This record gives sequence, C-alpha cells and structure tokens, in this order.
Amino acid sequence: MIRLNCFFQTNDDEQYQEALQAAIALTEHSQKHEGCIAYDVFQSATRKDVFMICETWENLAALDKHSATPEFKKYSPMMRQRGQMKVERFEL
Repeated sequence: MIRLNCFFQTNDDEQYQEALQAAIALTEHSQKHEGCIAYDVFQSATRKDVFMICETWENLAALDKHSATPEFKKYSPMMRQRGQMKVERFEL
C-alpha cells in the first residue's frame, strides 16, 4: 500500500477556501477510483491556514492511474496555484 499525506498552506483566506473546495471536489472523485483504499480531507484544529489530504492506495499502479485522471489534472494545479503543498509518501 502507498500512503500520501498532502499538506496545503496559505495565509490568504480566499485562496485557502478555493483550494479547500478543489480538494473536496477531488476527494469526491478519488474515493471512487479503482485501487483507492482511503481518501479524505482534514482541516487543522490548531491552524486556520492548513488542511491535509490523506490518501491510501493499493499499489503504485493505482496511484499512477489516479494521477492521470482528468479530475486530478484539474484540481491539483488549482490547489498548488493558491498556496504551498508538501507531499509525504510512505509505503506500507
């Protein structure tokens, strides 16, 4: 299994809200993708400028297919253009 923790941060509230809506839309699609074990968005309880997308995939092939979908290609750049994103990857 592969786990991704994608942390998003921006100090601009409007950009944060736009990025969060993109993350939620991507999550709704991604949860239906083949090989998706878990996919969700979590807002920080201590920092109003941070949210995290937590993804778990069966294998690299499933993650690669996800990364090639139209919705990933649409929503991922929308988030990255509105703040900073740090991705941590773990093989379980």
